[in-house]
Amino acid sequence: MTDPPAVTPLLLDVDTGIDDSLALLYAAGSPDAEIVAVTCVGGNVDARQVAENTRAVLELAGRDDIEVALGRETPLVRPLVTTPETHGPKGIGYAVLPPPRRPLSERHAADLIVAEARRRPGQVTLVTLGPATNLAVAVLREPELPLLLRRWVLMGGSYRSPGNTAPTTEWNVSVDPDAMKVALTAFSAPDVVARREAAGLPALPLALGLDVTERAKLLPERVAAIARRAGSRPDPARRGAEAGAARAGSAAPASAPSAATHPVIRFVEDALRFYMEFHSRYDGFYGAFVHDPLAVAAALDPALVRSEELAVDVELGGTLTTGETVTDWRRAWGRPPTLAVAVEVDVATFFDRLVERIGTLAARIGPG
Repeated sequence: MTDPPAVTPLLLDVDTGIDDSLALLYAAGSPDAEIVAVTCVGGNVDARQVAENTRAVLELAGRDDIEVALGRETPLVRPLVTTPETHGPKGIGYAVLPPPRRPLSERHAADLIVAEARRRPGQVTLVTLGPATNLAVAVLREPELPLLLRRWVLMGGSYRSPGNTAPTTEWNVSVDPDAMKVALTAFSAPDVVARREAAGLPALPLALGLDVTERAKLLPERVAAIARRAGSRPDPARRGAEAGAARAGSAAPASAPSAATHPVIRFVEDALRFYMEFHSRYDGFYGAFVHDPLAVAAALDPALVRSEELAVDVELGGTLTTGETVTDWRRAWGRPPTLAVAVEVDVATFFDRLVERIGTLAARIGPG
């Protein structure tokens, strides 16, 4: 298998809620990333709001040069379900951003994915941070897509851990399990795997499920470290409230919007405050699982995770388990593997990079 390039061209497919926003900032602050374009899908919020959030976050990061395309607005078969209780009514928690200036791309997200993969065969890594709807549409339009991408890296699934939507299901897959099934079938077909191996490309998609992403707990002290890296003045009163809430294991007291001197830090603090209050209510800690930045980090540096190649399928008709990523850990099926499932992660290195990259990005933008 060929080594990852020094600079990785990334296509990011997002349903921009709070952790997608952090993933966009992480990618924008990464010297080893070239963001080719960003495509939008309904998930955390509806697709139109996703597109607005995505462009606004990229403009905050000084990257209004990046093309943003709207994709399919509903899942392939089922009605769209969103999660305002997790990400807020507009998907970015308590944060407020100006309306984006740049218009949406005239290209449909699926067409963009196919066109960019054709333009640079074997070079572009697609990272899906929301439901796989746009990817499923793209692969139905271009069956050769799995051979044109360098790799598909996904945040999705729950392979050996409890779910976060139903007892055994993860949010992104549960929103559009039919799309996940289409994409997984296309990328794991035996002839596709063999041709990818012959070309020196990673044979299987890399999946970061809740098994590893829920080990990446972003706590208030790391947010403070990002602010320090940026040179932004801290907000001691609210940090004290957050620390007290963290010790008590309950939601933080109501507090004013961030008083940080840097716009990126203000956004991060106000978005995460909502997310941390959610996790305090439902998961027993004042902090946040940052699923999506971890997936981007692993796409740029696969050495951050250790994975196992496993046969995985998607349940579509269960009365209690629709959307479950059924994983054959004991190889009972006798089927060939379909996913490289991340099973271990270097959390410390990831958080060091998160602090350095988002903090440096904020410092470069400066106070606003």
